[in-house]
Amino acid sequence: MRFASYITEDGERAAVGLGDSVFDLEAAARALKVAVPPSLQAFIEQEALGAFRAAIDRFGPPGIAPLSALRFAAPYRRPPKIWGIGLNYRAHAADLNAAVPDEPASFMKPHTTIIGPAATILLPPQSERVTAEAEVGLVLGRRGRDISETDATSFLFGYVPILDMTAEDILRRDPRFLTRAKSFDTFLSVGPWILTTDEVPDLATRRIATVCNATEVTANSVSNMVFSPERLLAFTSRVFEFEPGDLLLTGTPGAVPIHDGDVAACRIDGFPELRNPVRRENPDRGGGER
Repeated sequence: MRFASYITEDGERAAVGLGDSVFDLEAAARALKVAVPPSLQAFIEQEALGAFRAAIDRFGPPGIAPLSALRFAAPYRRPPKIWGIGLNYRAHAADLNAAVPDEPASFMKPHTTIIGPAATILLPPQSERVTAEAEVGLVLGRRGRDISETDATSFLFGYVPILDMTAEDILRRDPRFLTRAKSFDTFLSVGPWILTTDEVPDLATRRIATVCNATEVTANSVSNMVFSPERLLAFTSRVFEFEPGDLLLTGTPGAVPIHDGDVAACRIDGFPELRNPVRRENPDRGGGER
């Protein structure tokens, strides 16, 4: 299955993809005679996937009209934690003239960085060099601490395309400025779809590309990560307890500088492409579409 949020006149609603069809999640659950939370975030945090899957196994696809022509939002807006991993491909470390760390290098981002597909990435006036980085994100589906690599996938709800932005000139001034360089509004695009783990049994073979203006700038396979997604999850779970809805960013094969008028994208084999336009923020005007 795959899950997303879409924009309506009354706000954002959750959608579920079953085969070639897409349904409103709440309406589908009602047709299947199962109660689920109204938002995708609550659906994940309340671990409702199992009950919903069991209803589909029992009744089959919901007997309602599918949705069409969706305008996507971010799948959800307030992950309990957003934990990022840096320098997880040797080639990207070389781009930054940095050594590959012996242990995962990490940072956190606030939920206010999150935007959805087609929303605008704003280049802040404080930075003259912002980069975009394509990544695969791990969406936690279960609470867990001290997780083993063998069991790691069982704690996941699914995988989602990510564009992670960095004010690189701020970071280069001092590595201690990493959190600030990563935390500007609109600096994390997520979506459009979260694919459940059973939809992606071969994640290690998937190719991730950072794209700008339809041109692939850099690409690599998940299998070439320094630390695999399972290793990252297990290692980090010894730092803190993961909660359903946490978002773990696994690192990028490479970054691309982005400028006013560009379109940045994350391209992952088997996933719909995530694309966002870029514009220079007017310092006298707040915010953009999220």
